[in-house]
Amino acid sequence: MRESKKNKRERFGNIVDELKKLYPLALCSLEYNNEPWKLLVMGRLSAQCTDARVNIVCRELFDKYKTARELANGDITDIENTIRSCGLYKTKADSIKRSCKMLVEEYNGVLPDNIDELLKFPGVGRKIANLLLGDIYHKAAIVADTHCIRICGRLAAYKTDIKNPLVTERIMSELIESEEQSDFCHRIVLFGREYCTARSPKCGACPIGAKGLCPQKQK
Repeated sequence: MRESKKNKRERFGNIVDELKKLYPLALCSLEYNNEPWKLLVMGRLSAQCTDARVNIVCRELFDKYKTARELANGDITDIENTIRSCGLYKTKADSIKRSCKMLVEEYNGVLPDNIDELLKFPGVGRKIANLLLGDIYHKAAIVADTHCIRICGRLAAYKTDIKNPLVTERIMSELIESEEQSDFCHRIVLFGREYCTARSPKCGACPIGAKGLCPQKQK
């Protein structure tokens, strides 16, 4: 029997509550020390790279370049060499340098608080823009990363063959209360690493499934 939209919203409300119990501190995995420009840089570096690797690389990067202005004026070859292990380092170095220059010169060092402006920054797509809106400005924002797409599909927010980030963002924006969206996305990453892994998910030990909230578990 097809689940009604009302029932689905209620079920996801319960999932949000269970995730809060599991992970009371909904912290961003990227260690940006509450400096918005750093999250802009780290978000760009995280493309096809783990958050753990980005954190390691950025300790050196931010030790060399302590402000967005310094990074904007930094030597491109040195930036490339510093971030090399994150992959796609030439493209990322170029967009990071240009983004910092844009931030300093056009926005006086203050990140804009709307998605249309954020999408103007080189290398920034909706995933990074929503991360910035949620973490920096505490606005409603679904960060449709691989964890979110995979797990929300398994939780029957939509068909599991859907892999489109924009579709995920739109559907989850309707299912998750606006004030919960940013924290939900951080918690779903933690949940994906601990239980709902890409391969061999731990369904038998899953606290979400144990509460009858996951259709995959019921199957």
